[in-house]
Order: sequence, then C-alpha cells, then structure tokens
Amino acid sequence: MSSILSTRFDNTLAKDFSKTLNARVSAYFKDRKEGRYANAEMIIKTIVMLTLYFVPFAVILTGLITSGWLFFLLQIVMGFGLAGIGLSVMHDANHGAYSRHKWVNQVIGYSMNLVGGNATNWKIQHNVKHHTYTNIDGHDEDVSLKGGILRLSPNSARKWIHKYQHIYAWFLYGLMTISWIGVKDITQLAGYTKDGMLRKQQPVGKAWTWIILTKLFYYSYILLIPMLFSPFSWWMISLGFLVMHYIAGFILAVIFQPAHVMEVNEFPTPDEHQMINENWSVHQLKTTCDFAPNSKIFSWYVGGLNFQIEHHLFPNICHVHYRKIAKIVRETAEEFNMPYKSYRTFWDALVSHGRMLYVLGR
Repeated sequence: MSSILSTRFDNTLAKDFSKTLNARVSAYFKDRKEGRYANAEMIIKTIVMLTLYFVPFAVILTGLITSGWLFFLLQIVMGFGLAGIGLSVMHDANHGAYSRHKWVNQVIGYSMNLVGGNATNWKIQHNVKHHTYTNIDGHDEDVSLKGGILRLSPNSARKWIHKYQHIYAWFLYGLMTISWIGVKDITQLAGYTKDGMLRKQQPVGKAWTWIILTKLFYYSYILLIPMLFSPFSWWMISLGFLVMHYIAGFILAVIFQPAHVMEVNEFPTPDEHQMINENWSVHQLKTTCDFAPNSKIFSWYVGGLNFQIEHHLFPNICHVHYRKIAKIVRETAEEFNMPYKSYRTFWDALVSHGRMLYVLGR
C-alpha cells in the first residue's frame, strides 16, 4: 500500500479540460456578479435544519408532552434535523464554502461538534483523504473501512461474510453516526495523531482538549439533562437517542454511498511510482456520479449532494450553486469526451448501489 502523503496525480494529462472547466465556472460567477458562498437560501436552510433539531428537543424538556408516541415522533424529527445539519450546514462550512470569512466557516463547522461529531476528524477524513483520493483503497477511508465488515472497493480483501453484505449493509448504515459519536471519533483522532495528519490541521493538544470537552458537553445536554428534567424515563431517553441517530445515520449513508460505490464508477490504484496516471479532475469524474438532478425538493434537503460530481470538482463552492453549474460541467465533459455519470432518480442510484454491494461480495 502506497503512502497517502506520496501518492500524486499526473495533472499534465487532460490539462486543457480542467483549465477550460475552471475558467467557465469562474466566468459564470463573474458574469452574474454572484458570489460562490452562501446566499439567502442557504441562510434560511441553516435556520430550518437547526430548528428541526433543537425545537423538538426543547419541547421534550418543557414537559408539555407526556405521550411516548409523541416523544418518539419528536426524536424522529430530530433525526431528520441532525442529518440536515450534516448534509447542508456543517458540510459546506467545513469545506470553507459557507463564507469567505474563515472564522464564519469555523464557527458554523463546529455545529458538527454540537451534534456529537468532530469537525477536525471530518476535515482530515473527508476533505483530505476522501476528496483528494476518491475511491482509492487505503487512502479514501469511505471505501477502506476498518474491521472489514463491508467491502466497498474491489481492491479490498474479500471475506466470506461479504457474500451477504447487500442484505445487512442497509442495517449497518443506520449505525454510522452512532459510531462517530462514540469510539470512532476517539480512535480516528488517535490515528491521525500517530500518522502526523492531525498536526496539519491544528495543534495536537488543542484537538484532544476540544474533542473531550465537546463530547462531555454533547452527552450532558442530549442525555443527562433530559433524564433529569423531562417527564420521560432514562430508558426512553436512551432509546429515543438511538432512534434519532439511527435515522440520521441511515439518511447520511444512503446519500453519500450512491455517489461513489457504484457499478459505473472506477476504483484506481497507484502504480509502482505511487502515481495515479490521471488528471485529478478527470479522476473525480471517473469515481463519482450524480443522481436525481431534477428533484429540487430532494436536492434542497440533501444539501445539493446529489450533484456529487460538481461538489467534488468544486468543494469550495456553496452547494446552493451546484444545480446552476451542473450544466457547465456536463457540457464541458462531453466536449472533451470525458465521462459524466448521472442517475435519473435517487431510487435508480440506490438500486445500482445495491447491485454493486452484491458484486463486491462475490
């Protein structure tokens, strides 16, 4: 396995394509005198997602409801809000795409810590490893899962249990955020401390202090305070917490996975010189796909991540602009005879992802 720090792309290839594409997207914003960052739509969406999460929580604390069914309904709404914060708010901010001001991105990006995750880990795993080395086994942690219970790349080792992953994967997807808020965040930060990647983001001591304090704060307000002040028992609070996270985890997983672990996508490996013989922009086209491009309501909720190609090519552009630049990306790709993969509906993408899980299991 090659080192992630030494693996590189051959950007001398297809440089006319990447140069033309970047120029056209830049011209789009210049011609319309429109910024690349958040606009009124994005600010409203931020308020809506935070409201979906915190208002039901506040209602639970007030004691206005005593019905168990209403309690769990509020937890379900919180689950959708939690996923919405991950898809639409913290995601753009941690990419530096929410605002031109670094401090604004940092503050909003820490909304991930507010809901139990860790923004520093996310920036390393997602921004650096996944976005740079998409679908490269051993580099992209989204397809190189520790423990090996899922096989998401044809370049990963296959185990007997993977024969059934097209069945059990859907259940495991719901555990994603439950894993993040617990053991994974700690073990991940320990790994990034050991391999030196953490130092490139922030001082090691600060990162560890921040993760400990924010975890304590999160578990205190989301579990301890409701147990002390709401009319519901400790086991209902705990079960509701798990329901909320299971819904959020499932939503996040089924949005992110169909963008890359698909029948039409490629899974390249570095050569003996640790080179990916591809222009980075072309690599993104070959390892990524869009889905449901005409579904405006769906796209609104998922933070434009159904336009995953546009997001991977321009992660520093706020997602509210992806629908508008998608036509530019598609036409430029077709002009230069480059792939542009898109599924008509979200269901089509899920079916293709399920088939890919089946194939990888065999």
